Amino acid sequence: MYKSIYVPVDNSDHSNRAVSCAIGLGKAYSAKLVGCHVYAAKLHDYRFRQMEYTLPEEYIDEVELERQRKIHDSLITMGLKLISDSYLDGMSRTCGESGLEFEPRMMDGKHHIEILKDLAGSQHDLVVIGAVGIGRARDSVIGSVCERVARQSDRDVWVVKHVPEAGEADRDTILVGLDGSPQSFGALMTAIELANTFGKKVEAIAVYDPYLHYSVFNGIVNVLTEQAAKVFRFEEQNQLHEEIIDTGLAQIYQSHLEVGERMGTEVGVSIKKTLLDGKPFQKILDHARKTNPWLIVMGRIGVHSPKDEASLGSNAENVLRSAVCDVLLSTRVEVPSLDVRAEETIRWTPEAEARMTHVPEQVKGIARTGVLRLALEKGHSVITSAVIDEAMDRFMPKSASNATKALAEAVALERARSGPVSMCRACGVAATQSGAVKCTVCGATDFEVISREMIERIAEVEGGLQEETTYDGRKLRWSEDARKGLWTMKNAYQRRRVKARVEKRARMMKLDAITLDFARQVIEEETGSPLEIQSPSGGMARARAAEPAEATAAGESRLVARDDRKNPLISTFDWTSDATQRIFRVPAGFMRNKTQERVEELARERAVTSIDLALVEAGIEFGKQMMAEMIATYSGPPAQGAVNPGVGAPARESAAPPTVSGAPAREASDTGGGGYLNEVRSR
Repeated sequence: MYKSIYVPVDNSDHSNRAVSCAIGLGKAYSAKLVGCHVYAAKLHDYRFRQMEYTLPEEYIDEVELERQRKIHDSLITMGLKLISDSYLDGMSRTCGESGLEFEPRMMDGKHHIEILKDLAGSQHDLVVIGAVGIGRARDSVIGSVCERVARQSDRDVWVVKHVPEAGEADRDTILVGLDGSPQSFGALMTAIELANTFGKKVEAIAVYDPYLHYSVFNGIVNVLTEQAAKVFRFEEQNQLHEEIIDTGLAQIYQSHLEVGERMGTEVGVSIKKTLLDGKPFQKILDHARKTNPWLIVMGRIGVHSPKDEASLGSNAENVLRSAVCDVLLSTRVEVPSLDVRAEETIRWTPEAEARMTHVPEQVKGIARTGVLRLALEKGHSVITSAVIDEAMDRFMPKSASNATKALAEAVALERARSGPVSMCRACGVAATQSGAVKCTVCGATDFEVISREMIERIAEVEGGLQEETTYDGRKLRWSEDARKGLWTMKNAYQRRRVKARVEKRARMMKLDAITLDFARQVIEEETGSPLEIQSPSGGMARARAAEPAEATAAGESRLVARDDRKNPLISTFDWTSDATQRIFRVPAGFMRNKTQERVEELARERAVTSIDLALVEAGIEFGKQMMAEMIATYSGPPAQGAVNPGVGAPARESAAPPTVSGAPAREASDTGGGGYLNEVRSR
């Protein structure tokens, strides 16, 4: 894949790690390595001349000054060349020991300028560079040389961000950002080739943002005149997004993941799919912090960038700055065979082409791809207006469209008030009707039923509900604890932005009541720290007392109990008090969620409706056996290039470079880094 690898060096930790990575890649692809060091002799000479006026009086003489200039120039130039030689000699020896061809390069000048000049006149197809160099400071995020090279280079750039500690475990996953652009699919193919070479897993993540529109309108509503507000027609705008656009966006980005999965299947690589909602770069960073991937691969630009964009897209740049692992910025462009076949074999009628001219430029590419994929799926060879209508029906259901036109913005809210809401466990999208059997976004059949009674009981524990009016007149109720959680943020603008996101999320999920647990995720994402709020006096007792004596409808989730930190246990089963206390001894979060899943699976297998202590212990023991088997499988010394079993494995990674594994990429696991409500699992 890579035949010539270019490595700027400066003997810093990140630079040395970059050399190790480059050698691993070079061995894997039989590539030539080029080591480069830029020294700044001219800069030193310029600075020396600027400081000449500070010399003692006896040196302020033309002859003496000239002699001092020559001495300084000779010493500086010679010294810097010797330093460069020593840096490059070390890399040369390592390449020789690995049997790799090596070429040293030394240049005098401004570092990033000389590196970019050198790249422009070469055939190097990959740059491996440390994120920070020898001049790093405590608050350094990315060095000036790395930043400029990454922004302006027209080659693939591998930025080394993570220098492993001694004994740290090998990371085993390559995370790829997909947005439907040819650049993102090119990044996916690059990741697949790397996974096959180094025995890694591949996870594709797609992120759509349904919150921006609501936040923007929430911010401007108070500055508009009454007449201007009527022109904006906020109720219609929000109904359009909630009933049509939000779900349509989710379906489109889910289709990108499915196309990516198909591309992986064609070359024998299993790809884990993850669909999230929010700001793309932020969600990718949050997911990376949670799963600790080996590498993040992204296209330099995305679906909204101009085709001739020479710099980095905003998401790529933000991920580059803040990622906790290495980042590969890919220049590869790949159009999925599905889309190529559709473009080549399907024609458009003039009427259909005319309709597409009315689509805004920013989303025209996404819309065209969606129509083409539907046409190919349905076997159409010509796209007519009827086919476009069919595509709109998929992404914009007629019932929702009619509701929008009729200004029936209360339909979804009334549905939540009158009956339970079915929410897909895979992608987190609420079904348009209760009792849904298949998700319209990801096709999953596992739903969580959230009833009004369950929300009311949780809210009572949290101090009751208080009704508030959103900017467009919608009524939402907030629990006392949820409002307290919001007010832990002192910055008014931040608090207003988070409140808008929480409101939007509730409306997307067709809920009219907001509890602390519901708001917690958004608040913690915004602040970057856990939200600590003490349980109200008697909260647990009130929660238990509030439970109805009569049995809840089968399959309906309900609040069973809360632990001392108010983390809820929500289940479709009855739990005995000792079983509840035992599950609460498992650390809250991922571990407790997985343990609960195993216990409930055992309950289903045994056809019981009540979970007792023995069943919980059996589920925990089963989990221990699974972990023991996994550890036993990987207990031997790792082979060269072998990778660790998963994110949750014990820490043990050497600082050695990546090496050729020869093993095919391992299948993606659904257990790694779980805990997202809207995480798409490979099926």
